[in-house]
Amino acid sequence: MTRIAKFVGLDVHKDTIAIAWAEGGPLCEPVIDRTLPHDVPRLVRRLLELAPAEHLWVAYEAGPTGYGLCRSLLVKGIHCIVVAPNRVPHDPGRRIKTDKRDARDLARALRVGNLTGITLPEQAVEALRDLIRAREDCVRALRRARQQMKGFLLRNSVTWSGRSSWGVKYMEWLRGLRFGAEAQSVTFRHYLCEIDRLVLARDHLTAEVERLMPTLSQEPLYRSLQALRGVSTIVAATLVCELGEFTRFPSAGRLMSYVGLTPSEHSSGARISRGSITKAGNGHARRALVEAAWAARLRPSRSITLQRRQHGLDPAVVDIAWKAQQRLHQRYVTLRGARRPQNLVIVALARELTGFVWSIAQTVAQSSAA
Repeated sequence: MTRIAKFVGLDVHKDTIAIAWAEGGPLCEPVIDRTLPHDVPRLVRRLLELAPAEHLWVAYEAGPTGYGLCRSLLVKGIHCIVVAPNRVPHDPGRRIKTDKRDARDLARALRVGNLTGITLPEQAVEALRDLIRAREDCVRALRRARQQMKGFLLRNSVTWSGRSSWGVKYMEWLRGLRFGAEAQSVTFRHYLCEIDRLVLARDHLTAEVERLMPTLSQEPLYRSLQALRGVSTIVAATLVCELGEFTRFPSAGRLMSYVGLTPSEHSSGARISRGSITKAGNGHARRALVEAAWAARLRPSRSITLQRRQHGLDPAVVDIAWKAQQRLHQRYVTLRGARRPQNLVIVALARELTGFVWSIAQTVAQSSAA
């Protein structure tokens, strides 16, 4: 059996890395070592001075610096995990927070086994996840630009008589508008050009995501998730790249908790108090699931588009998708009939949709293993 000689906590920033290490029993206080520049070779040399690579366990919190440091340490044979910040225990009531103390807390928690590392995504998946998030940023910027345009029209008493905005007819009407003052015309053209630019960027990024997703090893899961109504290419790609390996979730409830769609609770004794969803875990996946859940408002059907997405898939996956349509629509009708707010109903349906996503992922994993 390999004896672990040193448990090392790292507080990683863009420019610096604070180091603390612990050994011995739980009563031995961790040693705050030093703070180094963010230089991976220099950090590796310092870690190997503490103990041989096979006797080191290293942990640091996930942050904006990504997973490059962890991968570099693993290549050197040093066991390293990345921990979600909200999973790191801290002393209650503490009033002093420094990088060195954070590193010490990590070392202490790692020694007693209170830390669980997150699953490192494949580098190809991580790269595509960046592309999907870039598209998400573009969609957010487009929404903001459209709101600015509508604010400008409202200030100038220009109203649209049609039913829906931003369709073909709306854009034709918008391009035909004229304003008397030159300053207003310049402002209008600026907003219109910004909207056109962002629409082109969004469409380009969408096409690139759809082109690159089939190159991943998770392509069967990506195609199978699209059997669900409301789960198009972008939603499926978001779920695959954000959630990674679905088999690490032993139950659908664990996946629901991970994406933050379970109700919060603060109960004591006979008093039971539940609140809004926790919003813990991955917010990108949660938003994609809520977006897909809006399709549950419609009666169950197999449109031509959906049949095309389901063509060639495992019949078990198609059966799960059909059960999801029936179940979610019935729940929507029941909850809306009880006069529940629509947004609350959609979030509840997103939680149930997560269960069907988990079920399809398990079916695909079993088919691949067979």
